[in-house]
Amino acid sequence: MDLTQSWVGFSALTIFVTGYLLVVSEEFTHLRKSKAMILAAGIIWAIIGIQYAQAGEPHAVEAAIREFLVEFAELFLFLLAAMTYVNAMSERNVFEALRSWLVRRRLTYRVLFWVTGILGFLLSPLIDNLTTALVMSGVVLAVGRDNPRFVSLSCINIVVAANAGGAFSPFGDITTLMVWQAGILPFWTFFDLFVPSLINFLLPAAAMSLALGNGRPEVSTDLVVMRRGARRIIFLFGCTVATAVSFHHFLHLPPFLGMMTGLAYLKFFGYYLRRTHIVTAADRPEYGQPGDVAPFDSFEQVARAEWDTLLFFFGVIMCVGGLGFIGYLAGLSEYMYLELGATIANTLVGVLSAFVDNIPVMVAVLQMDPQMDAAQWLLVTLTAGVGGSMLSIGSAAGVALMGQARGVYTFFGHLRWMPVIGLAYAASILVHLLMNGLL
Repeated sequence: MDLTQSWVGFSALTIFVTGYLLVVSEEFTHLRKSKAMILAAGIIWAIIGIQYAQAGEPHAVEAAIREFLVEFAELFLFLLAAMTYVNAMSERNVFEALRSWLVRRRLTYRVLFWVTGILGFLLSPLIDNLTTALVMSGVVLAVGRDNPRFVSLSCINIVVAANAGGAFSPFGDITTLMVWQAGILPFWTFFDLFVPSLINFLLPAAAMSLALGNGRPEVSTDLVVMRRGARRIIFLFGCTVATAVSFHHFLHLPPFLGMMTGLAYLKFFGYYLRRTHIVTAADRPEYGQPGDVAPFDSFEQVARAEWDTLLFFFGVIMCVGGLGFIGYLAGLSEYMYLELGATIANTLVGVLSAFVDNIPVMVAVLQMDPQMDAAQWLLVTLTAGVGGSMLSIGSAAGVALMGQARGVYTFFGHLRWMPVIGLAYAASILVHLLMNGLL
């Protein structure tokens, strides 16, 4: 049934927009984003169910919901494994040790600006753009507490770098992960976006670095040592990524199965760490925080996963799925990809993701399923990934850093550099089109 002109369609659109306005205003309302989207998803499918039940076709709605549930379940299990590894590395002080090492170097503000940006660009393909932004912002806040301008510019640079780095890797962003898991592009094809992504990072970074002086922050003597097993957990994470890629490439199995298999590596290693742990005075509560040899519990790291984020994805996939089931996505796809053309449509996707987070935008594109070649799918992956850098609210990394560096990294501070970031966005698209013969 086409319900786009019925009360069901108008009601569903109103509910989705209201829910997403609550998501965008999370910083002010302090209402977790998952709550609004889960409620919106339930109401949207309920009114669809009412209409179909009255028409005598209730099973059509049930079948559609189960199809979207499978899509979410694959994404959920993949991210759960990845988040658990990141939490395990955090618990073993991997990221704190990196922060401590950088803080203790006698580097100028300008050099630190470039180091944190480059590390953000290189780490994002491995541990996702949000985690990378949080890790690098910790470094910036530690060394620049007396220099608000350095913190503000570095946070903008980190957001751009993390989003650009995440765009050329299936593990770097939720949008790239969804495209890879859908089987649209092979794993190694994403790396064709490396040069456009690099340009997207370097152009704004070069402009912003000119606004920084060559002063030096005070050197910190803070020394953080990684806990026992940290390096082996990093190695196991690499093995997990290799397992997921191998399962998908050679065995044609869903990538999430490889990630869950890799999660078992961590759990068995965690069992080994606990069995071989030697209790010391530092492990006793009366002596304060656990010492460097604290026992490792893999289930604690599972519990520390970003459940708000995971449940938000559930709400988004179900909401957008409901709008697609009503018929809105088919009409939008026909207008964008048939009338405007794939290149213009995919460029607009990136602009839209600056205002509306790239996740629902990419979910909508995947459910539209436009007929495009690999170069155009790479283009929409690039634009959805880096388009959010134009505004601080356009990506999870930007929203997270506004909370992390509250009052220093702001919406309007980021907005001042939007023309340069927008120029880099256009340049990265142009380079991709030239490299892949679309121009």
